[in-house]
Amino acid sequence: MDRLKILVVDDESRMRKLVRDFLTRSNFDVLEAEDGEQALDIFFQNKEIALVVLDVMMPKLDGWQVCQEIRNYSKVPIIMLTAKGDERDELQGFQYGADEYISKPFSPKILVARIEAILRRTNSMGDNEKLSYGGIELDKAAHQVWIDGKPIELSFKEFELLNYFMENKGIALSREKILNNVWNYDYFGDARTIDTHVKKLRSKMGEKGDLIKTIWGMGYKLEAD
Repeated sequence: MDRLKILVVDDESRMRKLVRDFLTRSNFDVLEAEDGEQALDIFFQNKEIALVVLDVMMPKLDGWQVCQEIRNYSKVPIIMLTAKGDERDELQGFQYGADEYISKPFSPKILVARIEAILRRTNSMGDNEKLSYGGIELDKAAHQVWIDGKPIELSFKEFELLNYFMENKGIALSREKILNNVWNYDYFGDARTIDTHVKKLRSKMGEKGDLIKTIWGMGYKLEAD
């Protein structure tokens, strides 16, 4: 089996080496970029990149700009790294299409665990299972969603969120339960992370976005009228 390629983008060479060493030991191939422009060049030259680890503060193009540009063309999972602890930065990252968010300093082992968890969930979608509900069709293997027969483009995390709603249709889901199942148990986020993603998901679903009901004081439920 081919080793999966991870693109690590950080202007600090010591940080790149630290992450590269841990990923290499975990049987990944690692590509490196030291600024945003180089990151985009490498990304578009290598079509087999499985995941991007992306620092926020970088010269030439910052992580937000790189994330937005990648999202214009690809749904590849993106983990953002930042030295800032401001939760507004975290929400901004999710709005730009990031899938996970880790603040520096962090444990390289935790980063590798997050990467492996995302890739496991991505690869586990290859079971040809299809879900259908209320005019929404979801194909896990193809990682594709159709609304009334028309395809829509979702990010990796938006797809996982909709998949979780469809697997639990008609069930009221607390924000904590959604965090634990879609963002995994080791994610230390808050309710606004989910609210941001639900807002974007509803928008992309058009009229069908109304099927995602808000359960005030609790969370959400996917339910056809």
